[in-house]
Amino acid sequence: MEMLYGHYTPMVLKGNVGKMRAMTSLQIALAQVNPTVGDIDGNTDLVLATIDGLADRSAVDAIVFPELVLCGYPPEDLLLRASMGLRIERALTRIQAVSDGIYIIVGYPRVTEQGVFNAAGVFFNGALVHEYHKCKLPNYRVFDEKRYFQPGTGSACFMLGETRVALTICEDIWHPEPVTRAAAEGAALILNINASPFRIGKQAVREANAALRTQAAAVPVLSVNLAGAQDELVFDGQSFVMDAAGNICLRCIDNAPQLTIAEFRREGSALVPVAGTVAPVKSKEASVYDALVSGLRDYVSKNGFPGVILGLSGGIDSALTVAIAVDALGPERVRAVMMPYRYTSSMSLEDAELEARTLGIDYQVISIESIYEQFIAALGPAFEGHDADTTEENLQARCRGVLL
Repeated sequence: MEMLYGHYTPMVLKGNVGKMRAMTSLQIALAQVNPTVGDIDGNTDLVLATIDGLADRSAVDAIVFPELVLCGYPPEDLLLRASMGLRIERALTRIQAVSDGIYIIVGYPRVTEQGVFNAAGVFFNGALVHEYHKCKLPNYRVFDEKRYFQPGTGSACFMLGETRVALTICEDIWHPEPVTRAAAEGAALILNINASPFRIGKQAVREANAALRTQAAAVPVLSVNLAGAQDELVFDGQSFVMDAAGNICLRCIDNAPQLTIAEFRREGSALVPVAGTVAPVKSKEASVYDALVSGLRDYVSKNGFPGVILGLSGGIDSALTVAIAVDALGPERVRAVMMPYRYTSSMSLEDAELEARTLGIDYQVISIESIYEQFIAALGPAFEGHDADTTEENLQARCRGVLL
């Protein structure tokens, strides 16, 4: 391999490498996975394990992973580390080595002397046969990509066996130009890899936007999204396949990893998706609840915390919170503390105990009575001449916070 600024530059072979079986259809695996930001070795292990998890690898032509799957999303200032490029190159070497007979499409940051690009690579038969750089960089809401990445300018198209296919990365498909340009270059299928966060009603917006692109370009779209969560972001999955008329032909589940196969039938020069399993889009309430569970589970687990401790009051807010915690982590990783004061009703004590017993969590009661009185006594001189108000009431919350 040629060495460039301490990193090797992989040989890029345009077009086909090696032999593939003659195809009257394409079988493409959607790998909706849950990586961890910064864990490049672990994420590479996840990619390789997912490939190994294919029931019949010889029957699958390609497997598609989400945006920046090797470093996790969002990598932010990790991209500024000098070691990032070398670590990614080592990961790509491992993926390249297992690409015999199958196209592997993965997302990663590409470090070059011109800057860092949000890239997608296509590996086949031990070589990198195509690399695409994201051209539309989002810089709104939770996105800050213009700070870290350079926009790409190269062609999105490559040959997947006998089929001309185009790569796009997340934001690219929210703009008409990348898809229409790919269609003009003869692409019969758009592959779109994503790190698209959850928002209420977001899946309907994603699919409506994709329908605009498929109908304008007259080509189907296969879209793969991350699952799981990273810090304050939740990625809800719901990867999908859409035909050229804008109809959903396949949809993955939400808020969980899934590996599924999409089939495309050849009709002349066109590819037509074969109908697959279409997971339902959940109600607003169910989708929000599942996103909360997913977000808490990955926040605790990816940061290496053993579990959570929370105050249980017997009210509806803490009841909902403890239910989310148990669904996310299991009862063995949840501990609840009831911290009564003289005004705490017997109903609150009974309800809190019943909730804890029903959910099977560790539960204890610690009174704040003496702690509160000590606070009031210590603050007596400062409060002298003032009538009691919400300040004294809020001291109860302060006592409970200290105990937790």
